[in-house]
Amino acid sequence: AHLVDKVTPDMKLFRDESFGPVVGIARARDEAHAIELANDTEYGLSSAVFTRDTARGLKVARQIQAGICHVNASTVSDEPQMPFGGMKASGYGRFGGKAGIDAFTELRWITFETEPGHYPI
Repeated sequence: AHLVDKVTPDMKLFRDESFGPVVGIARARDEAHAIELANDTEYGLSSAVFTRDTARGLKVARQIQAGICHVNASTVSDEPQMPFGGMKASGYGRFGGKAGIDAFTELRWITFETEPGHYPI
């Protein structure tokens, strides 16, 4: 595993979506800058906000453009009933729970009559 500090938007590590054991730390001036950095990417699969103030964490999470945002939890979290998936160039839509059923189901209506119908003229 690798931890890289002081990652900036001009670095490849900041721009590429990595699934390897690497953590890049981009330092923000304030909350608004942190949200700007989080959204300054073409990807948006999963994100996390760590804070002692959970109400503030929820406020920040709502502004992050990712399919998933965990407050005070790791980005690697999956529960079968939840609609896992990303935004922007991340992911293939949603899977898990009702979203998974909807993604892999084509809704159809088929009727079957056992006797001839009566159609008045």
